[in-house]
Amino acid sequence: MAHPVVVGVDGSPAALDAVEIAAREAALRGVGLRLVHAFGWPSRHGPPGGPPWHPAAPGVRELLDGTLGEAERRARAAAPRLELAREVTVGEPVTVLEIESRTAALVVVGGRGPSAFGSRLLGSTAVHLVAHAHCPVLVVRGRPDPAGPVLLAVDGSPAARGAVAFAFTEAALRGAELLALHAYTSRTEHPYAAPADPPFVTYDGNRPREEAEHVLAEALAGHRERHPDVAVRHRAVRGRVRATLVEASSEAQLIVVGARGHGGFTGLLLGSVSQAVLHHAHCPVTVVRHDGP
Repeated sequence: MAHPVVVGVDGSPAALDAVEIAAREAALRGVGLRLVHAFGWPSRHGPPGGPPWHPAAPGVRELLDGTLGEAERRARAAAPRLELAREVTVGEPVTVLEIESRTAALVVVGGRGPSAFGSRLLGSTAVHLVAHAHCPVLVVRGRPDPAGPVLLAVDGSPAARGAVAFAFTEAALRGAELLALHAYTSRTEHPYAAPADPPFVTYDGNRPREEAEHVLAEALAGHRERHPDVAVRHRAVRGRVRATLVEASSEAQLIVVGARGHGGFTGLLLGSVSQAVLHHAHCPVTVVRHDGP
């Protein structure tokens, strides 16, 4: 059975936007879409006539049917023939989504909103979810250019290998161009503006243009042959990594970045490069985790 696309639903406008994008992603892959709503009521605010935290308590079912019903309508409008499933559960949304990611092809979440699926996503919740999810995570934000390329951030590290494969597949599914971008600096420049930035994103930060081109060629090797229908463009850009990626995202429909998993990735995401992409990218961001050494 094909793994579905999972989307977090909380009734916010951002979550509904995420539902539409998730529906299109599921349709492109030919898989189902799973609408997931996690909730809980503190005991002092629990609904009358039923135990708190219980989805069958009076008033809860109506609320959930309204939230999920609107999400389902948005999904159907985006992909009419899509197979849909609902999941209503009690628990922290980030924990629920992490569990759901174990059997998902992709998890999609909104980047803004009033609840845990929304505004908290750009804080510690985002760090946890993209660090520990068992599949790629797509964070919906910005105003993507539907005619723009799939933007791939290339750094030459093993952590980016899964991102390269994902970006090629995504470009093929969308019928879009793939733009592979690698930022580099001269020996007298520092590629980051903050000490928390991870040094391995461009390795030593002193790579000249020729070596930057070599990094791109190595990263793309083999993938072009597996995806001959994908138009590929690569750019080696002299400049700071995060500013270069954020600027390039303004003309993209999706940006794909790779990251190390577990403890190593947590440190990376707290650095300014990943934070800048999640907070300031002009289009949706997909983080593809790598669990290797």
